[in-house]
Order: sequence, then C-alpha cells, then structure tokens
Amino acid sequence: MAAPGVSHRKLIIGLGLGCVAMFGFGFALVPLYDVLCEKLGINGKTRSEAASYSKVEVDEARTVEVEFIAQVQPGMPWEFGPVVKRMQVHPGQLVRTEFRATNHSAKRIVGQAIPSVSPGQGAAYFNKTECFCFNQQVLAGQDSASLPLIFFVDPDLPASIGTLTLSYTLYDITDKSLGGAIQAGAAK
Repeated sequence: MAAPGVSHRKLIIGLGLGCVAMFGFGFALVPLYDVLCEKLGINGKTRSEAASYSKVEVDEARTVEVEFIAQVQPGMPWEFGPVVKRMQVHPGQLVRTEFRATNHSAKRIVGQAIPSVSPGQGAAYFNKTECFCFNQQVLAGQDSASLPLIFFVDPDLPASIGTLTLSYTLYDITDKSLGGAIQAGAAK
C-alpha cells in the first residue's frame, strides 16, 4: 500500500492540472464562440468602423428586404427604435435611414448600440458608411435624438439571401464611459 502522502500528492497534482485546464478553456471560449458562429451563420457581426463607398453599379434587377430591429438593455429608461422597420433596397444602392432614441429619465445617460446582422452569412455584405453605433450616444434627461444610419448591401450578396435583418441592442454605459466620470464629478 502506498504511503498516504503519495496519494494526496497525486490528487493535488490532478486537481491543479484540472484547474489550469479549466482556466485555459475559459480563455479559449471567445475565439471558439466566434468560429462556431461563423460556421453556423449565427450572430452575424458587422464591422465596427465605417465602410468606404465607391460608386458601384446598382443591381436594379434585384431587391433585398432589410429589416430593422431594436431593443434596449433591461432597466434602461430609453425608448429606441427604427423610424422605418423594413425597406426594399437594390444591392449597391447607398441608403439613408434613421433610428430614434428618447431618454425618459431625468438624468444624463450614455448609450452604446451593438449591431448584429442575420443571417450571419449576410453580415459580410452589409456595409455601414455612417452609423450611430460607431459612437457613444449621450442624451440629457428627457431628451431625444435622431440617429443616422447610411448603408449599402454589397452586390456580391449571395442570391440565396433575400432578407437581411439588422438588429441593435442599446446598452447603458454611463458608468463605464468618460461621460460617466464627468457626470459623477458634476454631481458632487
């Protein structure tokens, strides 16, 4: 029979290796998630910077339906949504639309919109040249704003995709932004 210290040592080494493996797996989750979403075509991420638009030939023979969906982080006192909920666009056509945001609270709030396109395969073909999602949105209490979106659908969009859905989720980042630090300083 082995000495008690040897079996405890093996157990401690095994548990330590298990902890290291779980820690490493935690770091690998984000890249694994991104790869999985890309392969399955879910959670279509769009570019977080402006795309450049060079005049391309507009495909007048084809239309793509673009739907707009907006939601607000639970507990955030904002109303946020598209002015137009769906539109028909021609690939290559530069299109302007807008969203509307209203802060229903009495205090200044900083918001950040995070976009997603579905189906995920279509995200690479949806290009924003100007988007409110590129910047933080600051609204004083009881204030409203029109938030512009200028985009085009790449003419190389696969023919099997007839509808693109652009979804935004708006988050309250007041405490995480420089504006939050300024607001906190002003409140003192």
